[in-house]
Amino acid sequence: MNTEMAYLIGMILGNGEIQQGNNETTVTIDIPHKNLYTDDQKDVQIYVKASIVDIRSIIEPLLGTDLVCTQDRRSTKLSFRKPNAEYVMRQILHYIGNGSKHHYMEMNTELFNITTDQKKFLLRGIADVTGYIRKSNEAYGQLGHHRVYIEIPSNWKLVIDIANLLKSIDIPIHNIDFGHPNFRDSNLKEYNKGKLLYWKKEHQIKIYANEFLPIGFNIKHKQESLQKYSEELLKYLSSTETHRFYWEKPIRKKTKPKHPGETDNSLPVEIQGKHYESWTYLAKDLGYEK
Repeated sequence: MNTEMAYLIGMILGNGEIQQGNNETTVTIDIPHKNLYTDDQKDVQIYVKASIVDIRSIIEPLLGTDLVCTQDRRSTKLSFRKPNAEYVMRQILHYIGNGSKHHYMEMNTELFNITTDQKKFLLRGIADVTGYIRKSNEAYGQLGHHRVYIEIPSNWKLVIDIANLLKSIDIPIHNIDFGHPNFRDSNLKEYNKGKLLYWKKEHQIKIYANEFLPIGFNIKHKQESLQKYSEELLKYLSSTETHRFYWEKPIRKKTKPKHPGETDNSLPVEIQGKHYESWTYLAKDLGYEK
């Protein structure tokens, strides 16, 4: 393991797809353009394209082959193909649990024993493909309380593994908006409209902008926004206020009605049938705790 491999593994875990043939495997990494323009109206597609130069310099020497880059208004895709027998390909599959799509990939437990720098590069790889920072990410609408969102579709284990990896390098999470009925349709508003599965959304890990600076982004517009919003945040909050894990502060609970989706079979067995009035209790049940 080195930082380059860690970064690549992070990108694949965050938004990758593996197509394994008899002799060769194709890896595709999708970098969505969440918005077409940044908060200051710069073209996201152009920024991502400019960032690919830096990403190539990290990944291509590791792979010993060129990345194929395709782009449209909605996303940038990077792909490469390697023989199944090659060491680098076997290592990639080992670290992602042989999953074919990021929904099903698992973070190998060995990744919790890599160096701090390697962990940061892995998390940066995840953030480059599925992390976002925008003005609209302010916590509870409070002016200047800017946060990074890391979005993880469907994969319950991965969201907890990322949380614990962040904890291992002393980066606290402000909030996790789980794809769970008690958080994504907490008052049954959509359920009562007939949208029974409305709550089945991506998980969002939310981290104060200044706390995310040690990880950062290789995607240029994301890094510029991170620096800008971190500076702005510290005009409203001190670093002491942002650097607190949930078990170090009062737990915010909100009374919520029971939701029929609480027993859904798609939920992890540890939380099926349970009702949650704080994300912290759910996170603890799944293994993110002190």
